[in-house]
Amino acid sequence: MRVLATGSSGFLGRAVVRALQDAGHEVRTLQRRPSGVDGADDRRGSVTDPDAVASALEGIDGVVHLAAKVSLAGDPAQFRAVNVEGTRILLDAAAAAGVSRVVHVSSPSVAHAGHALAGVGAEPADPDAARGEYARTKAEAEVLALSRAGGDTALVAVRPHIVWGPGDTQLIERVVARARRGTLPLLDGGTALIDSTFVDNAASGIVAALHRVDEVSGRAYVLTNGEPRPVGDLLAGICRASGVTPPRFSVPAGVAKAAGSLIERVWAVRPGQDEPPMTRFLAEQLSTAHWFDQTEIRRDLHWAPSVSIDEGLRRLSRA
Repeated sequence: MRVLATGSSGFLGRAVVRALQDAGHEVRTLQRRPSGVDGADDRRGSVTDPDAVASALEGIDGVVHLAAKVSLAGDPAQFRAVNVEGTRILLDAAAAAGVSRVVHVSSPSVAHAGHALAGVGAEPADPDAARGEYARTKAEAEVLALSRAGGDTALVAVRPHIVWGPGDTQLIERVVARARRGTLPLLDGGTALIDSTFVDNAASGIVAALHRVDEVSGRAYVLTNGEPRPVGDLLAGICRASGVTPPRFSVPAGVAKAAGSLIERVWAVRPGQDEPPMTRFLAEQLSTAHWFDQTEIRRDLHWAPSVSIDEGLRRLSRA
């Protein structure tokens, strides 16, 4: 197929483009910066620009929509412009161009209301209960996207969970930097059981969704390695693989949530240069279980992860 991948300059986006190419597809990308992937037909632009989107969709058979504003804090209008209205612009243009296959890349946070998610599937996206502007607008975008499934459009939502691996400048780089400074705490001892996803598995699962979109249209799936571990163990593994001492001090989750709420209010008035050190959403993520049943996604997409957590950590240590 000729596939348009939006948001391809990001860590996961680049991996998806390479996986699409490995599967034999011709890939065009749309993002504000070069994708950095050899052989891709890069188009510079934003999903908020209807003209750029319409041009990028010319001659395209399928779309993988990854573009999003991802942050723990920021202007609510910016989140809405990219995550909701950008998705609407893309879907409208895809329908007008006769593009019939769409994979909407979402997030498990669209169904997270602050309590534990243990062994569940893809619960319905709930914008009203979602925590923070990112999760709220991603939930709205998923609801919008799934409403377009049917008729001439086959569309599936895939929610990769905590994607990491070599070259990650978001999760890995920040975990390592904070561990090196001694400012990476464990919440309630780091005992909460969580899923994560090695980047190669996230990319191959998204490509599998594109291949099977006609059969699974209208569905949402959470995608993970299927190897839940205590968050403290995962953080320790990442730190050791990166050559830094793992976190050793613990903070009560209630204290972290209260501090996160306060920091959010301060950040809204006087935002810092980087991500806030803590938010209520982040505190909830680090202190509550969130791991997911992978039975349906593996069965329906004819897919399984190829890189284990331990192998992923070995690859990280060699990077």
